[in-house]
Amino acid sequence: MDYDILIIGSGPAGQHAAWQAARMGKRAAIIERKPKIGGAGLQTGTIPSKAMREVAYLLSRSGGMRSALAPDSRSRHGLLADAVRRKEGVIAQQESVILQRLLKHGVALIPGEASFIDEHTLQVTDASGNTRKITARVILLAAGSRPRRPANIPFDKKTVLDSTSILNLRHLPESLLVVGGGVIACEFVSIFAALGVQVSVVDSHKQLLTYLSEDVVGVLADSFLGMGVDFYMEERVAEITREDHGVLTKLASGREFRTDAVLFAQGREPNTAGMKVEQAGIALDEGWVTVNAQFQTNVPHIYAVGDLIGRPALASTGMEQGRSAVMHAFGSSGQQFAENLPMAVYTIPEISYVGKTEKEVQQDKTPYVVGRAYFKDSARGQINGDAHGVLKLVVDARTEKLLGVHIVGEQASELVHIGQLVMNLNGTVRDLISNVFNYPTLAECYKLAALDCTHQLERRNKA
Repeated sequence: MDYDILIIGSGPAGQHAAWQAARMGKRAAIIERKPKIGGAGLQTGTIPSKAMREVAYLLSRSGGMRSALAPDSRSRHGLLADAVRRKEGVIAQQESVILQRLLKHGVALIPGEASFIDEHTLQVTDASGNTRKITARVILLAAGSRPRRPANIPFDKKTVLDSTSILNLRHLPESLLVVGGGVIACEFVSIFAALGVQVSVVDSHKQLLTYLSEDVVGVLADSFLGMGVDFYMEERVAEITREDHGVLTKLASGREFRTDAVLFAQGREPNTAGMKVEQAGIALDEGWVTVNAQFQTNVPHIYAVGDLIGRPALASTGMEQGRSAVMHAFGSSGQQFAENLPMAVYTIPEISYVGKTEKEVQQDKTPYVVGRAYFKDSARGQINGDAHGVLKLVVDARTEKLLGVHIVGEQASELVHIGQLVMNLNGTVRDLISNVFNYPTLAECYKLAALDCTHQLERRNKA
């Protein structure tokens, strides 16, 4: 065999798989079809959108006053230019870091598009059309996903956009219609509303981010309303038409919108087309790769991780999946995959959570209590001016263990890791009370929420 492991895709999942294999002394190579490494995580998704969001966030914190950020007052298009520059700077720096790390670990980088010849052999076709055959003991699929682009939506990368093409805008539209109410849609609503664009949202569901707690999403929705966002929930798009000076969107209800641009953000599709996985006998489920708990496909030496296998389709989980899959492939009895994985939505304000929602706990028929702490009641929250942030704990009334942590507000994506660690170490709500947090910090809210929980537990025991 040419290599111990061949990895298709250089995104977060592929990178961490390669590093893990190299640390185990294995001959590892990454095959990447794009001209730049990093996958959607670095080039077209996670990192660029968060870099742009940071500029929008700073603007929102300044109360929309550009002069608070720079001495000269620039146009709204200048704000987008700031965001794009920040995005491109972060991408370039991270690309260099990733490349150096891969080379340092001795991971080979093979440019080209990979397709299966048989279950141990890949054909790689480079940009010039040259082909070569490469074999490996283990093959790991980490080719990621792309925005779903239905044939009836007239995408043009200028006025009818997906989550990739919207990152390349050079001029802010005056108005933007966002179709979708999921993570990607909400993140772009935050960015463009904070940059002064008139944003409208159309979604078929009753609430945004339907899998999250209603009270947490309610705080986000209130923030959006405060930025002038209009919502049209439980509505479906019937037709989108490009016009000379914008886009006409017709809903099934008969309502019509004329906006400068439309962002269609309803789901993603796996990048399995072109890999000829049938040549290796790999089973698919509507294009997604089916795997077991060890991330093996139905062909035991072929693994799949990251977006290719569906939810949660996050960079953080993909990284851990890649590492875990490689350890299993080469017989390592390493650390088990973490049970409770954090999720974050980089909206303004951020939302982050780990564990179960109240609704899920109710379905399990587990007796529970809920404790809340409001950022406005903490000294740091008052200093930051975060009047709406909330930290919510869902606690088992019998064992006092944390079942879920849900946070909306500044630094939610950072704060959630405290609760995650307590959950993964089988801690209880009283561990949070006995811990000492720096003062003043938002982390103090864990203690305030925990005290709220124990107060309710005591009342429950007396009843």
